[in-house]
Amino acid sequence: MNQPLHLSIVIPAYNECESLPELCQWIERVVTQHQFAYEVIIVDDGSSDDTWRVVEQIGARNPAIKGIRFRRNYGKSAALHVGFRAAEGKVVITMDADMQDSPDEIPALYQMITRQGYDLVSGWKKKRYDPRSKTIPTKLFNAVTRWVSGIPLHDFNCGLKAYRQEVVKSIEVYGEMHRYIPLIAKWAGFKKIGEKVVEHRPRKYGATKFGPERFVHGFLDLMSILFVGKFRKRPMHFFGGIGLLAFLTGGGISFYLVLEKFIKSRPGMPPPRDVVDQPLFFLALTAAIIGTQLFLTGFLAEMVLLSAPNRNDYLIAERINFNSSDNCASD
Repeated sequence: MNQPLHLSIVIPAYNECESLPELCQWIERVVTQHQFAYEVIIVDDGSSDDTWRVVEQIGARNPAIKGIRFRRNYGKSAALHVGFRAAEGKVVITMDADMQDSPDEIPALYQMITRQGYDLVSGWKKKRYDPRSKTIPTKLFNAVTRWVSGIPLHDFNCGLKAYRQEVVKSIEVYGEMHRYIPLIAKWAGFKKIGEKVVEHRPRKYGATKFGPERFVHGFLDLMSILFVGKFRKRPMHFFGGIGLLAFLTGGGISFYLVLEKFIKSRPGMPPPRDVVDQPLFFLALTAAIIGTQLFLTGFLAEMVLLSAPNRNDYLIAERINFNSSDNCASD
C-alpha cells in the first residue's frame, strides 16, 4: 500500500527553464530533511523555451517530480486549477517557479495547516526586492482588496500559500482569479485563514512575466468574484432588485408628471405642457425600460440556475454512511 502523501507542491511555470533544476533540488533537500512523503507538480503553462524538456529530465531522475504541459499559455489561474485537481497530498503548497519563494518556508507552512488548524495560510512578503513601480501599486491593490473582502491579509497576490486538501478540491480558480483564492475559499466556507511572513528573494533568472495591466485586470476580477460569491445562488436579488428600483423610479416620475398636468389643467391657469414634451418623461421611460430588462435578466438567470445539474453539490462539506454512488445533492 502506498504511503499517504504529506505534501503536494504545485508550481506553475512559464519560461522558467533556468530556475527549475535549482528550485527542485532545494525542495527535495528540505522535504527529505523533514521526512515528508511528497510530490511536486510542475504545470508548464505553454512555455516557449526548454521548460518542458527540463521538467522531463528532472522527472526522470526523481519520480516525485510530476509534470503537466499546456498546449499554449492559459495563465497562472488555469495552471493552479489543474495542479489542484491532480494534487493528492494532505497539505497543498503553491509557489512560483522563479525562485523568489523560498522552499525553506515549507515546514512551517505545513505545521500551520496540520497543527494550528488553518484552512489556508498565505505568505506575506513583508520585505520585497521589487521596484517601487511594482510595490506601490501592489500595496494599494492589497489595501483595497483587504477592505472590500474583509480578510486581513497583507499580500493577497503572494504565490507562496498552503492549503488543506479539502480547500483546493472545493474551489475553482479561473480567469485570473488566483489573486483572490483566499476570498474564493472564504465564500466556499473556509474561514480560518492565516498569514505568515515569508522571505522574498531577488529574481535570479529571467524577467517578470507580469505587466502593469495586471492591476486593471485585478480590480475587474475583484468585482467579478464579489458578485459571483454573493449572488451566485440568487441572481434575481441583484438584477431584480436594481430593476425594480429603476422601474419604480420611472413610474414615480411618470405619476408626478401626470399629477402636475392634472393640477395645472384647472380653469383659469395657463395651459400646461404635454407630458411627452418634458425631458423628465423620457427619463422616466428610459428608467422603466431598463428596469424591465434587468428584471427579465434576473428571471432568466434564475431559470438557467434552476436547470444547472448538480448545482448544489458544492454546499456539501462531508457525508456519513453514504455510498459513493448515492446522490444526496438537493435539486
